Amino acid sequence: MKLLGRFNLIFIVVFGVGLAAAAWLAYIFLRAEAKQTVLSEARLMMETTLATRAYTDQQIGPLLAKDQRRDRNFIPQTVPAFSATQVFNFVHKGNPAYSYKEATLNPTDPVDRATGWEADVVNTFRNHPNRKEIIGERKTPIGESLFLAHPLRVGSAACLECHSTPAKAPASLIRQYGPNNGFNWKLGEVVGAQIVSVPESVPLKMAGKAFNRLVIYLAVLGVVTLMILDLVLITTVTRPAARLSRMADAISKGKMDTEELPVRGRDEISVLASSFNRMQRSLARAMRMLESQNERDVV
Repeated sequence: MKLLGRFNLIFIVVFGVGLAAAAWLAYIFLRAEAKQTVLSEARLMMETTLATRAYTDQQIGPLLAKDQRRDRNFIPQTVPAFSATQVFNFVHKGNPAYSYKEATLNPTDPVDRATGWEADVVNTFRNHPNRKEIIGERKTPIGESLFLAHPLRVGSAACLECHSTPAKAPASLIRQYGPNNGFNWKLGEVVGAQIVSVPESVPLKMAGKAFNRLVIYLAVLGVVTLMILDLVLITTVTRPAARLSRMADAISKGKMDTEELPVRGRDEISVLASSFNRMQRSLARAMRMLESQNERDVV
């Protein structure tokens, strides 16, 4: 195998090992980064629902309260949880992988009742009042799922108008949902949790796309680097070495009129070329001297 081929083989092996190690570390980093990106988006969505709850509680509810009393019909748009869920449904259309639920231990609407794992999340917040966030993973029928949860507290006395006792609740609410659910809440109590869930496949897919692009870029960089190194190697090593080889071969065959090699610089190849030139001149002089001696002996 020629010198250039050996160099290319060594480069490919070394670069391949380095690429594999870099790719492995990059994939771990990209997975973690993708998960953080998904969680950041989930937090943003949750902040949107919180803003919707506050807007409904402070502005929409008071506007519709008179109509609700006059018509004696319960208007769900006055409920912050209902408005937050409806707004998220619009967000969900553009982000179908994300889901949102205000999981409550004792909700007015049974649809909001916390399931087994959701109840565990709510009880964790109840048992640890200072905890503001829970990030976890769980198994689902379609695979692993990542979730982000924040506690839901009874933050104002206005909430207790509908959730203290059935006797104090609006009659329209009782007619809509009955007197058995969503009561006996207390001010400051954690009654539920906002939970945004997203399949684990979402950050994995994000990381996979970024990883594929990175591998392609590194492969292209490797090919370009190898081409540049080959060009440098041919110019500075293999081509001068080939000249030295041809000169040595010619001298070994007795061709002393071989053109001297050009000497440029002071590197090892240049020093070797200069040595070959001196050796050629010395051998040429020696051969001339020997020929002259032979001619005198013949005379």
